[in-house]
Amino acid sequence: MSEPMNTIRRSLAQSIERSLAHSLSLASGHGGPPGLLAAMRYAVFPGGARLRPRLALTVACACGDDNRALADAAASAIELLHCASLVHDDLPCFDNAPTRRGKPSVHAAFGERLAVLTGDALIVLAFQALAQAGALSPHRLAALVTIVARAVGAPTGIAAGQAWECEPSVQLREYQRQKTGALFAAATMAGAAAAGAAPDGWRILGDRLGEAYQVADDIRDLIANPDELGKPVGRDAALGRPNAAEQLGLDGARRRLELLLSEAIDSIPSDCPGAAGLRDLILAEAKQSYIPKELAPAAA
Repeated sequence: MSEPMNTIRRSLAQSIERSLAHSLSLASGHGGPPGLLAAMRYAVFPGGARLRPRLALTVACACGDDNRALADAAASAIELLHCASLVHDDLPCFDNAPTRRGKPSVHAAFGERLAVLTGDALIVLAFQALAQAGALSPHRLAALVTIVARAVGAPTGIAAGQAWECEPSVQLREYQRQKTGALFAAATMAGAAAAGAAPDGWRILGDRLGEAYQVADDIRDLIANPDELGKPVGRDAALGRPNAAEQLGLDGARRRLELLLSEAIDSIPSDCPGAAGLRDLILAEAKQSYIPKELAPAAA
């Protein structure tokens, strides 16, 4: 990746970490249970790739970003919701995953009861942080809250995506669009809305990137090294979940991944003032974070 791209990534990363730290400070008032706050911080820091908040901020920048505090809060809210979903996803009643991001999962480190409450508290904190930043921009806040709420609830948010695992059968693309794509779509739409742009035209970009990320994750679940990945592999097969690489084969999943990334790039609204730079950033991000390294030679 070129030095300008690395500089942009570092700047975004620093902004995201500052915003997340501020959001967590809202939950650290006097008199709160210390175990809950410790578990919340543990779930958020250190983070993973922070793909969703980076996507929100890059779209906001491309759209003009005239309200950076609101864009930062939207990005932070989306990452807090993602972290909450991981805490709940790892619980014994779902994946029973012992590790996450290279360390014990929250329920393994703090116990199952506190893990459930940690996920719940992070969900509420996401909306609290968004409301605080949006108090000075109420004309944009309603749209942002609606975008984010739809991405996490029913009928097509990440809670619904997780609930499909409780059903006797599931259609792969709907499952992946809800469980993973919904929050990516919220990231692109929230980034646009925070900057004062119409959000609906940004849904396809997030939807396709989210599905692409899930296809890549399915591939990693089959062939990645768990130590490098930071979480167990083979979980989809063990739990009887839909997996794109299982259904399409590795070659078919690779082709699907490349098609989704191409459709994502093509969907960027042409009237966006920063469209060209955004395309470059997403292409660089795809090579860095979306395409599994085991497939990189074939996808190059």
